[in-house]
Amino acid sequence: INDSDYMFMATKKGIVKKTQLKEYANIRKTGLQAINLRDDDELIEVKLTDNTKDILLVTKLGQCIRFHESDVRKTGRSSMGVIGMNLLDEDEVVGMQICTQGDYLLVVSENGMGKRTPMAEFTVQLRGGKGVKCYKITEKTGNLIGSKAVNEDNEIMMITTEGIIIQLRVEDISILGRITSGVKMINLDKGVKVA
Repeated sequence: INDSDYMFMATKKGIVKKTQLKEYANIRKTGLQAINLRDDDELIEVKLTDNTKDILLVTKLGQCIRFHESDVRKTGRSSMGVIGMNLLDEDEVVGMQICTQGDYLLVVSENGMGKRTPMAEFTVQLRGGKGVKCYKITEKTGNLIGSKAVNEDNEIMMITTEGIIIQLRVEDISILGRITSGVKMINLDKGVKVA
């Protein structure tokens, strides 16, 4: 483990935290505290990184922020972290990705709509901002449920609340700009959502 190895964490309330990996080198049987969370918050994603990358956070209401991870100072295991994204009251973070994980940001909504947008369309901001729109939410689309950084040669799997899985080639998914709703990726029965 090098001094430049970090664990980068994000919570659904938009809090982010960066801790050196070496702090987790000696894990007890009972585990170690990785982050101090508020009662109404939860950890949604953790990435290994090296302090040189851009972080992308995506919210269920279709906002996205991209910032340098060097904007987040390193803190110890039991700290809370800092604000990564300023959220509307009813909004929450549904995904965190690192810019180098793919050329496109793929987003999918609960009603089975989705798209991929070139990573270059998301410009770097300072952490703690409101971000930019990455998806046009409508009654037809429902809220965003997830995001992944992808490349042309990837395949993705989508699972529904009924436990149905489909596999899709990324190259078959439409490339659309930030402020659009996407296209249908899966046909769903009434009352079924993408999980």
